[in-house]
Amino acid sequence: MNKTALYYLFISLFCILFGAVYELFSHEVYSYFMLYAFVIPLGGGALPFFTMAFSGAPIPNRVSLNLYHSGIAALTIGCLFQGALEIYGTTNRLVSVYWVLGILFPAMAALTGHLFQRRCRCRKKERDDLDL
Repeated sequence: MNKTALYYLFISLFCILFGAVYELFSHEVYSYFMLYAFVIPLGGGALPFFTMAFSGAPIPNRVSLNLYHSGIAALTIGCLFQGALEIYGTTNRLVSVYWVLGILFPAMAALTGHLFQRRCRCRKKERDDLDL
């Protein structure tokens, strides 16, 4: 979990640098989406994974982790893309796909994590019952 949290921390730093360089060359045009794109991997990635690492929380299964990472990536890329479009002075209706997927993937991760935990508990109970 520490390694994953560090990856998210580096992604946050990359978003800060990317936004700063992009806005440096944007002729004094700014976008809040570009400025605050680093908050998503920091708040949605680094902080929860550092918390899980230090609290000793159980590690989620691989399917849940992949869905969650995909959701954070979709939200981060969506913010950067929306920011670039705002700086350029245009819009695109396909940006909404990033927001939908960014919310849908973590929701599916929570659902699959809950289902797999429940299934694992049932299997463990069955094994314990067979051992008696």
